[in-house]
Parts: sequence; C-alpha cells; structure tokens
Amino acid sequence: MACIYGDIMKVDTTGASEKTARQDNLTVQGVDASHKLAEHDLARMRKYRDLIVKVGQSHQMDPAVISGIISRESRAGAALKEGWGDHGNAFGLMQIDKRFHKPMGEWDSEQHVSQGTLILIDSINKIKRKFPDWPKEHQFKGGISAYNAGDKNVRTYEHMDVGTTGDDYSSDVVARAQWYKENGF
Repeated sequence: MACIYGDIMKVDTTGASEKTARQDNLTVQGVDASHKLAEHDLARMRKYRDLIVKVGQSHQMDPAVISGIISRESRAGAALKEGWGDHGNAFGLMQIDKRFHKPMGEWDSEQHVSQGTLILIDSINKIKRKFPDWPKEHQFKGGISAYNAGDKNVRTYEHMDVGTTGDDYSSDVVARAQWYKENGF
C-alpha cells in the first residue's frame, strides 16, 4: 500500500535505547532491540491486523507505522489496564492522551485507531509546515516524534527524540514499523 507520507523502509533509525530495551530484559539495544520488542508483541498485534490495515488504507497511512506505534505505546494492549495507560492519562492501543484530546471509541476499536492515526497525520503535517525543506522521510520521522512529544519538541532532525519518552521514540517506532512491514503488516 502506498503511503503518501513517505516510505518507512527508507527512514533511517538507530532503534531503541537501552532503557526501552529493558522493558523486555533485552541485552541488546538499537534496531535489534526494537525488532525483538515488535516480535514479542506480534501474537497480540495479529488480532488487530485487519483493523489496522483498514484504517491505514482509509487514511493512506502505512499499517506498519500504525503497528509500530501500537507496539511502542501499549505493547498491543498488554500494558493497559481496562484500556488505560500512563497513570490513567492515556487511552487505548495508540495511547491518546486525555489531557490533549477527547478519546473516542473503545480502547481497541476502529474509531480509536482511526483517531490515533489522524493525530499522527496532523503531527506529520505540522512538521512538514515547520520544516518544508526536509526530505519526505525526515518529515515522516519528525511527525512520529511529534506524536509522542508534540511538534514544538522537534527542533532538529538529529535530535528530534531528545525529550520524547526514553529519548528514542521515533527511532524505536520506525525500527518496529520496519519489522512489521517485513512481517506482513
């Protein structure tokens, strides 16, 4: 499926930080750790594959990127309690923060994943306006970083993850998304 925001396989990434890798007691970090984390979520993610693909097609967003965010944000639902995470501030598979958005739908519904995807697209578009000279794939990665920490946090391409959760958000999501892309998403 064509994604109008860029080709996730062409986005450079350093993957997960040591801190993020420790979630699953991994002894590796970087891209290898991101791939392992994505793989650990695969069985749960398969339950949502058709839903993710449908939402991706309707919004021209690569389903692998949606999957990468779902893996990072909620571990495909495993990190949630009654649909909530982040100390009760974030809702659903894509962890929509109630302090900034009104969560819609059930925590694992098409409506929820569509809302999260539209928030991602809005973040990408903000980065495109902020950095119009960046290549498409840099804007794409910047939008993924902004999904986590806001567009104001993205100041340079090289340091866009400073201030994101784990200081590795977009790099980890991109590496997970690349793994999902290679594994049927």
